Amino acid sequence: MVQAKLMKYFAIRLTLFLAAGALVASCSVNPYASTNRSYKKQVKAYTRALRTAPLQEVDTIAYPRGDQWVGTTNFSMRKPNYVIIHHTAQNSTEQTLKTFTTPRTSVSAHYVIGRDGKVYHMLHDYLRAWHAGAGRWGNATDLNSSSVGIELDNNGSEPFTDEMITSLIGVLAKLKKEHGIPAANFIGHSDIAPVRKVDPSPLFPWKKLADNGYGLWYDENVLDSVVVLNKPVLQDSTLNLEAFQVFKKVPVQGPVPEWFNPQEVLRIIGYDTRNMDAAIRAFKIHFVQQDVSPVLTEQDKAILYNLYKKYL
Repeated sequence: MVQAKLMKYFAIRLTLFLAAGALVASCSVNPYASTNRSYKKQVKAYTRALRTAPLQEVDTIAYPRGDQWVGTTNFSMRKPNYVIIHHTAQNSTEQTLKTFTTPRTSVSAHYVIGRDGKVYHMLHDYLRAWHAGAGRWGNATDLNSSSVGIELDNNGSEPFTDEMITSLIGVLAKLKKEHGIPAANFIGHSDIAPVRKVDPSPLFPWKKLADNGYGLWYDENVLDSVVVLNKPVLQDSTLNLEAFQVFKKVPVQGPVPEWFNPQEVLRIIGYDTRNMDAAIRAFKIHFVQQDVSPVLTEQDKAILYNLYKKYL
């Protein structure tokens, strides 16, 4: 009898010990338990606000209300129409996650993708993240309200890993299917903020994304019709001409019409052309990549004109 009671006592103690250990382990596994609670608290606050208005508006409103509240039956959640891709300009996924869970930074994104391909879905797609900042794409000037932000763990000077790009394409497939985002609306941070931003860097594989249906790309044969002449360039006019004359390929004619106006074409595609140098540089970061100077060569103009026809 005594032995049975002791066995029962130790069994209860062991159960309590294991339960306490599990609780401690669960807390130690997720270092973001505190910020996750904050997330849930904010979502609940927004939920309460949606339930209150317009059902229980305060009586101090300055206009006459109808005899009773009438709720429409025709509405839905607001969906994003753009995806904006960033690089983090930081050194690790952990550093970025800490940045996005620290209130004083006032920055965030919907998704963070690590170098190892792990995806952190930090905010519901229907909620507004603080990732785009001041920017413009076409007539859209509040991109935070109409876009999903994706941050790639990359310091801006290194290649993007295969694992990361594979995961990114998976996320983009989900977003395109769920929200019906047009292919042309998968863009970069530098596209919408050409004066301030250069991300994702010229190392980002935009063509690979476009080949999978996310973003546009120019036709590969468009550059075949650009005429290039060998033009002599004098290296030092004070020395022997023949000895110091080299030949450089210089584009002299491109397949663009006479009316072609780069500033107007960039504007139609979506770029903010109030600073033309910045707009050209952003265009070249995305579509040219080998050369990101704020000068359009004939090859650049051919690419730009080809894209213009695709964006129409």
